[in-house]
Amino acid sequence: MQFPLKTILIDDEPLALSRLRRLLEKHSEVFSIVSEAKNGAEGLIEINKHCPDVIFLDIEMPLLNGFEMLSKLTRMPLVVFSTAYDQYAIRAFEENSVDYLLKPVENDRLLKTIEKIRNLANAGASSVGTVNPYSENLLRLLEEMKPKKEIFSLSVKSGDKILLIPMTDITHFEAEEKYVFLNTLDGQKYLLNYTLTSLEEKLPKHYLRISRGGIVNSHHIKEIQKHFNGKYVIVLRDRKASQVTSGSTYADTIRHLLDN
Repeated sequence: MQFPLKTILIDDEPLALSRLRRLLEKHSEVFSIVSEAKNGAEGLIEINKHCPDVIFLDIEMPLLNGFEMLSKLTRMPLVVFSTAYDQYAIRAFEENSVDYLLKPVENDRLLKTIEKIRNLANAGASSVGTVNPYSENLLRLLEEMKPKKEIFSLSVKSGDKILLIPMTDITHFEAEEKYVFLNTLDGQKYLLNYTLTSLEEKLPKHYLRISRGGIVNSHHIKEIQKHFNGKYVIVLRDRKASQVTSGSTYADTIRHLLDN
């Protein structure tokens, strides 16, 4: 990216927008403000029109909030969130955006943000047509924030019947060759028409992928035993006291369980 960076300001509060513009205009060697917008819908139009290098984005706005607007972009500019609500800052924005600024924006704090932007711009982040860790992290954060539709059961075929298995009865899922099976507390095993990857996207967070071939319901773990090569054996609370071995690349997932 070349300086000054094409910049768009998006905020539904006129006073906040005016203050941010005045502060950024003092750094015209870094920012060239090409447009402003007062809500996410307008912001989307202006971003698609100008292809900015960086945007300063409010979160709570009418029509489309900041998160909703970002999820509709096909190209991700550098993003600095501005918000009056500190709880948003807790959402790992420091890891997934350039920075966040709490309103009212102070010049001393803005200088730190500008330094981050300089470093990212010089490193070539957000160049057109490229994928970079910054954009990937932000897109991943937006994906994680999408509310999952709560599911209460999974359907399985048993002979001529379709059974609805409550999620609370499921202990684990396992892949065997090309097939995936659902296992229950009473020791039953049913064939599913899902892949483990599609299940992983669908299931509540307490269902954990612990190997390439296994997902367990953490609510039904009885004990965890150390194995070898960074693996663990998960003992479940079903009738058969089933044991599932974790993959060595999933050790962090198991360690997280042990820490809780």
